[in-house]
Amino acid sequence: MSKNVRIAIDVGGTFTDVVKLVPETGELRFEKVPTTPREPTAGVLAAFEKAEADPTDVGTFNHGTTLGLNSLLTRTGARIATIATRGFRDVYLLGRTDRKVMYDIAFQKPEALLERYDTFEVTERSHFDGSVATPLDESDARRVAREIAQRGYDAVAVAFLHSYSNPAHEQRMREILEDEAPNVEVTISHELSREYREYERTSTAVLDAYIKPIMRSYLRALESELERRGFDGRFLMSRSGGGAMTASAAREQPVNLILSGPAGGVVGAAAFAKLIGRPNLITIDMGGTSLDASLVQNGSPVSYHGAEFEGLPINTPSLYIHTIGAGGGSLGYLDEAGALQVGPKSAGADPGPAAYGQGGTEPTFTDAALAIGYLGVDTPLGGELTLDRDKAIESLSAIARELGLTVPSLARGMIQISNTKIMGAVRAITIELGHDPKEFSLLSFGGGGGLVAVDVARELDIPEVIVPPGQGAFSALGMLMANVQHDYSRTSIQALDDLDAKHANDLYAGMEAEATETLRGEGFDEERMAFHRVVAVRYSGQEHSVTVDYPEDDDDPRGAIRAEFDRLHLRQYGHTMDDPIETTTLRLNAVGLVDNPDLPSAERRSNGESAPTRTRTVTLEGDVETEYTLLAREDLMAGDLIDGPAIVTEHTATTVLHDGDRLTVGDYGELIIAIKYAEKQKGTSRG
Repeated sequence: MSKNVRIAIDVGGTFTDVVKLVPETGELRFEKVPTTPREPTAGVLAAFEKAEADPTDVGTFNHGTTLGLNSLLTRTGARIATIATRGFRDVYLLGRTDRKVMYDIAFQKPEALLERYDTFEVTERSHFDGSVATPLDESDARRVAREIAQRGYDAVAVAFLHSYSNPAHEQRMREILEDEAPNVEVTISHELSREYREYERTSTAVLDAYIKPIMRSYLRALESELERRGFDGRFLMSRSGGGAMTASAAREQPVNLILSGPAGGVVGAAAFAKLIGRPNLITIDMGGTSLDASLVQNGSPVSYHGAEFEGLPINTPSLYIHTIGAGGGSLGYLDEAGALQVGPKSAGADPGPAAYGQGGTEPTFTDAALAIGYLGVDTPLGGELTLDRDKAIESLSAIARELGLTVPSLARGMIQISNTKIMGAVRAITIELGHDPKEFSLLSFGGGGGLVAVDVARELDIPEVIVPPGQGAFSALGMLMANVQHDYSRTSIQALDDLDAKHANDLYAGMEAEATETLRGEGFDEERMAFHRVVAVRYSGQEHSVTVDYPEDDDDPRGAIRAEFDRLHLRQYGHTMDDPIETTTLRLNAVGLVDNPDLPSAERRSNGESAPTRTRTVTLEGDVETEYTLLAREDLMAGDLIDGPAIVTEHTATTVLHDGDRLTVGDYGELIIAIKYAEKQKGTSRG
């Protein structure tokens, strides 16, 4: 076999998803293995084996991992220090003086990743325009470097004032640290962000340093083991801002991986949107621990600057993804007031839901879905894990007795609470941002997405739900569709009326030259490079900016920028003004184009036969038992029509539709579910 095999592995909180694509034969294989938090490399290698992917045959390996994110969540990252310009030692710990939660008397400032004892300052200073106010005092710098080495820090973040404009002092500080503290990992802020705002840039560098030792160790171990097994293809990591980055680049800038977990699914959704002719999608990705909601507009994912991790800013581009603690492993419990709650705490991969039979005893969303019949004991999860209904019911019984409910009633209540939370997440990315959910289709994926999507769509008047092929591992499939991406920026605050097109073009050209050199080093020739220029624009005196495309072939782009700014500001904020506007940041998105895989088309039936069916009993409101048609997705073909109520099971997930809904199988095997199709048809006939 040639080295055309492509494999993607997405490590989640409960399961590790793997997709194997063989372009020559059209084989598209989806698998799941349990996540191994204690030995992350072992879980990835197990995924290779489960998919029967010989590393010697693999040409491209795309990978997403929550390792860095989890080390932040559990505060188990590196012991780190910061070095700042003298007089600015407390930039990181002071942060901003604003409060986003204005009226919460229980509000507490996000926990910092270090103490004041861990902050240092060095004599140096640059002005905002890059001119040097105070040269770097190298003896002072060496003193600080030696102290950092003596204290035994794992990593250090260097963030000097205005280094986005003049990085020379940061570069020299790194050289001194390499001399005096060779065992300490070093992050310098300007390599992550060439933008103003000292706190945000410092926070980004601190986050990067905090996870750098663990991510470097993991990636080196994985690369070494894969190389030992014969892999010599391209190793790519999923990025928070969409796209991918090489593993070597990820080792240098792991902060770009923090929010990468759900990014693969959104990138895949954008590619799939174009394929099926649905340019506007709401995506929900429900895994074992959390649910991620995002938007695809006009075939492109929505991205932004200003992402945060637990209130700590990350000043790099990210996809706009809203995450809540609602997954298959979300725990049900009674709060202090005796009210039923679900999540955000999760049973995770170990021990997992009670139905897994691995020692879990607390009720989860999965146990509830099994108790009412959405899930069954007749279709093993991942092809191997058979659920235990008795253990699921036992886990629910104690709370049911305390509330005076039947077990099915409690289970339905848990599912409804989860649905309500998910609806809130969808509203946050649509209605609260000025978008009408009715104008979108709902693309549902992840191991649990198909269990809730139809109910969520019905409540929000979303007309249809689309379930892509391999929904349980769709984020991994999306990684196969990701190009290599790098982001560059230069702060340039000036009135739009004073914009010098030549100066702006020179800045963009400098960024493009840097990007070209980087992409060439990653194996891309210039024919496979693409650059996209944008500029951040705001009203003078305004805090937040709007990102607009920068006209490349316009000698005077000011009019076009103003018109696009007005259009976007009206859409995002509902108004425009006659006030003067100014640019703040020039940004460049540089892409190395990877051959996107072609998804195989689904077969169509050549005769009048239909897919084989069985039935499954589902307990509805009032404990009424109803027979749902039960189908295996593997038996469905393009053009098949299924009227609800029905349950479609597959290797990695389950999809539920109810009475009145209609499912059509699309050209690529996607399930297109028209919500309350029968009622809409009646309404049409009455009209």
